[in-house]
Amino acid sequence: MSLTAEAVTNVLKSVVDPNTGKDLVSSRCIKGVTVNAGQVKFMVELGYPARSQFDDIRALCATAVKTLEGVESVEIEVKSVIVAHAVQQGVKLLPGVKNIIAVASGKGGVGKSTTAANLALALVAEGASVGILDADIYGPSQPQMLGIGDKRPESYDGKSMEPLEAHGLQAMSIGFLVDVETPMVWRGPMATQALTQLLKETNWRDLDYLIIDMPPGTGDIQLTLSQSVPVTGAVIVTTPQDIALLDARKGLKMFEKVGVPIVGVVENMSLHICSKCGHEEHIFGSGGGQKLCEDYNIPFLGALPLDMQIRKEADGGAPTVVTDPDGRISSIYRDIARKVAVKVADKAKDMSHKFPSIVIQNT
Repeated sequence: MSLTAEAVTNVLKSVVDPNTGKDLVSSRCIKGVTVNAGQVKFMVELGYPARSQFDDIRALCATAVKTLEGVESVEIEVKSVIVAHAVQQGVKLLPGVKNIIAVASGKGGVGKSTTAANLALALVAEGASVGILDADIYGPSQPQMLGIGDKRPESYDGKSMEPLEAHGLQAMSIGFLVDVETPMVWRGPMATQALTQLLKETNWRDLDYLIIDMPPGTGDIQLTLSQSVPVTGAVIVTTPQDIALLDARKGLKMFEKVGVPIVGVVENMSLHICSKCGHEEHIFGSGGGQKLCEDYNIPFLGALPLDMQIRKEADGGAPTVVTDPDGRISSIYRDIARKVAVKVADKAKDMSHKFPSIVIQNT
């Protein structure tokens, strides 16, 4: 059989993307196959950031193609192309932002902000352009976690603000605008308005993902955000503890009611390993996050240990993914971030920009 582009495409049907579980041909990742005198060239285009996976996927494809007779060389380019995906009906996308992912919990104290920061930084490490909005008006923590609490955003036109940057991440928080010891004694509508301004009057620069670190609970601010902000999907953070799971279910239900799909659940503080003797103990119980996912048929994204390293590095302004990028905990965060991005890539693409605006005028 002669070596043709069709033969190359057919053999690539056997190559399964380890991150999506789908073959590269049916998922339309193979682009521009050419064959010239035994030289095979093509591109693998992934819909999610995966810089750390490029070499593995390239090797899988090359191994498959080299089984064909007549192949002398294989040149494969692997890249990520991230597009905007569908959001709630009737809500328009934000300028400069392709996808918004809300990281939420039903209650405080489950490590949601730390998880949000590390997920955002893990996406940056995989090659994405990422921003983070600290939506906790009453207790902003991202400025300290990112090590930029002493900085203030600039405004070039007096109407909008430039996001601050830390570790390759664009960031905005009410914590950049007020003194660290100033309590925000605001009623719900004031806090909601302030948050809307932070979101819509920040000049986000060509973001693939904007991570919103949601305030805990299911009140005024959370409901307004869920209804008026174009959220692509939500990640629920919980601990295995029954009390935390009760509130996590409420948060999950809130997103369902406003049409925001749940990307999955992250179980934080799932296991404690003694730093002295190595003894493992499920301080907050076990299996709670998995049970929640089974009850609602949603993905379990991963479990993180109760570890002093995570706390120390977040308090120090350089979260674990930045401080120890090759460590065990960073590997868990990167794996969770990749699963989140893959789930977002599975959603329908946003097609609103394809349609012209219709204006009715009296003539």
